[in-house]
Amino acid sequence: MYPPPGTRPTGWWGHSLRPGFTGAHASPIGVSAIMNLKELITEDRAVSPVIGVILMVAITVILAAVIGTFVLGLGDSVQQSSPSASFGFDYAENGGNYTTTVTHEGGDSIPSDQVAISYTHGNGSTVSEPWNGSNDITAGDSTEVDPVEADSDVRVIWTSNDGSSSQTIGSSTAPN
Repeated sequence: MYPPPGTRPTGWWGHSLRPGFTGAHASPIGVSAIMNLKELITEDRAVSPVIGVILMVAITVILAAVIGTFVLGLGDSVQQSSPSASFGFDYAENGGNYTTTVTHEGGDSIPSDQVAISYTHGNGSTVSEPWNGSNDITAGDSTEVDPVEADSDVRVIWTSNDGSSSQTIGSSTAPN
């Protein structure tokens, strides 16, 4: 089964497994398997190209998603979100109608040219007045609208810079 001492072991096909290797305990299949296992463990040439390809595909997908968002116009709506602010409404009776004071009670500072006060009349028409003032609206700032009829809905409306979107950021109903 084993070659005699001093001779070279051969594989199944008659070729020498390792030049200069002799020994009574050498198994042709065992040496070959150990050599291949060592090469497999230490071989790392294919790792870098595979990781590189995966990273390039991931970067391409992310870039396509970002560019697609802005090309389709979704990027503008992401950038122009309505401010977060709270408003208080005080009503003072004035000859059957109300003088309404709208006060910014807290939250984001808002450019006054982007804010309007809207309310309805009894005949169904809607009146919209700009916020009085030329500065940014901050906590404590207020404006008055007059005359507001009983049961009218009073709203603070914010409009984006380019006018493409608007949102009600505060509302109240006048007393009856």
